[in-house]
Amino acid sequence: MSDIFEQDIEDSQEDLRALEDENVETTSSEKYVFPENLYKLKLEYSNEGIYSTLPDDIKVQPGDSVIIPTRYGLDLAKVLGKANTPIGIKPSDVVEVERKATKEDLSQASDLLEKEKDAFKIFREKVTNHKLDMKLISVHFLVGEPKALFFFSSDNRVDFRELVKDLVSVFKMRIELRQIGVRDESKITGGLGVCGRPYCCNSVSDKLKPVSIKMAKEQNLSLNSMKISGQCGRLLCCLSYEYDWYAESRKSLPGEGIKIFYDGTAFRITEVNPITSMIKMLGEDGRLLEVNSKRFVREGNHWKIN
Repeated sequence: MSDIFEQDIEDSQEDLRALEDENVETTSSEKYVFPENLYKLKLEYSNEGIYSTLPDDIKVQPGDSVIIPTRYGLDLAKVLGKANTPIGIKPSDVVEVERKATKEDLSQASDLLEKEKDAFKIFREKVTNHKLDMKLISVHFLVGEPKALFFFSSDNRVDFRELVKDLVSVFKMRIELRQIGVRDESKITGGLGVCGRPYCCNSVSDKLKPVSIKMAKEQNLSLNSMKISGQCGRLLCCLSYEYDWYAESRKSLPGEGIKIFYDGTAFRITEVNPITSMIKMLGEDGRLLEVNSKRFVREGNHWKIN
């Protein structure tokens, strides 16, 4: 194996904070009773999941298309199915379906897909003419109203006011440019992760928990950026999957660094493995012991071994 994979990031000057997500508002729906006719929808152009209710006169099946209000305007969405246990949303995230998509809507959506390909080329030409530092990620034309969305990434803030004027003169409709981050870019474009499976943000859910270095430390993972970051350059989404279990398990175990007097010698706990329930201790006499966690008993603020 290459040496770079064996080098621990803690021995370098790399800043682990650069791999973490920015502060993201977390939501909880535990105390809210969602309506029974709640459905999960999907905006295919952005791979974004949306929860929606239905008017009484509309019936849908998985795979149907509907017109819904989105953050950008009225647009086409695909019905995934009924949502029995909504996760990671708040009541204000729920929208109501405007109507079921007609044959004309679906035909228009197909025509707009071809128009988006041409818009991609035009956008790049305009960006070059204005000498802007922008990487176009995706183009989308709304089905429910005349509006075009251009998603781009850039390392800097971009003044694109003149670019928007040019695009309006070409497409004769409302234009909205959205600068997105690396995680959103991966969510839209998709790809394969280091595990060989599609990106979690693209295939599992678009509402994943913010990931932090604390999650990697809690799971005793090597703090090497090559091992714990994805193709987007941020921490792996899957670090958040088992974090709650590790955090809860460690509450009933002694922490690393705690000193225990055992067998006539003072020991310091060097490693705690919640999965195997084994704890390693290094004694002042040089002995390295591995003890099952069931033998540890907490008395007040102190731990001892039976």
